[in-house]
Amino acid sequence: MPRKRSPHRVAIIAPSPVSMFNLAVPEMLFGKVEIDGVPGYEVTICSADAGPVVTTGGLDLQVGHGLDILRTADTVVIAGTGERYDPDRAAVAAVREAAAAGKRIASICSGAFVLAAAGLLDGRSATTYWGLADELRDRYPALDLRGDVLYVQDGQFLTASGYAAGIDLCLHIIRTDYGAAVANEVARLALVAPVRPGGQTQFTQTPLPPERGVACADTRGWAMRNLDKPLTLTDLARHAGVSVRTLTRRFHAESGVSPLQWLLHQRVERAKELLETTALPMDQVARACGLGTADSLRGHIVRRTGLTPSAYRAQFSRLGTGAAEVTSSVA
Repeated sequence: MPRKRSPHRVAIIAPSPVSMFNLAVPEMLFGKVEIDGVPGYEVTICSADAGPVVTTGGLDLQVGHGLDILRTADTVVIAGTGERYDPDRAAVAAVREAAAAGKRIASICSGAFVLAAAGLLDGRSATTYWGLADELRDRYPALDLRGDVLYVQDGQFLTASGYAAGIDLCLHIIRTDYGAAVANEVARLALVAPVRPGGQTQFTQTPLPPERGVACADTRGWAMRNLDKPLTLTDLARHAGVSVRTLTRRFHAESGVSPLQWLLHQRVERAKELLETTALPMDQVARACGLGTADSLRGHIVRRTGLTPSAYRAQFSRLGTGAAEVTSSVA
């Protein structure tokens, strides 16, 4: 019997006044991870002074732990705050100490100001909510601000833009820790989209038109069911009943990427799931997700993960937990 792993410990800092949405997202998503009947994460919310923390909505939130909990955490997440001009000094010092200890540090929305105040983003790529991007760049010019993406990882530091991008960041962390299959299952449980690439734009230039956010939903679903087929732009447009130009415009408005970029991302995600949950040979994995050949599979997996398909499978394989059923469905 394999030894069950201990839960990964996550400490979420609630800077006052804290955004309740930013605080709830990591607690909810990490709390949905279960590996072989054991919680994948142990989540603790903390603040500079244990006790009541005011929220951006004016409510008082009772927090039972102080910043000392960071010493036993594996990952530290700083939620967004309405007080970005003068970040709490105790929180800044605690985050700096956690980073020096080698812990993974992440921020959501204006939480990036705490990381920047600690000097942890100097010379590093980072992001924040697009409406705060100029302010962060002006106050901390030593960081490399990427103001138009969902989230950025630079070494042990991760920053997300705002609101729903915090969901993408948490799913990215879950995928890093436990693989694509687990992350996608959490996304399904939470009724949100699968992991989106961090380089996707924040939609600051092309906001979703009213009541048109699902215009291509049926076509996306159809494509997901036919990833093993050589789908083209013409195929996608024909299914949607529109021209290629119209499809491309609508697709980008809804997803932030072109139809073929989206399709490639889904193919790679499917390949990662098959590598994690099946024992299929590499050429069969490539065919099942529409990447064609084992060489093509290798190229895409290496570019996306930094690992060869074999190394990825060795690190994230979950054979023995439903793999036989998945194998039979795609062979």
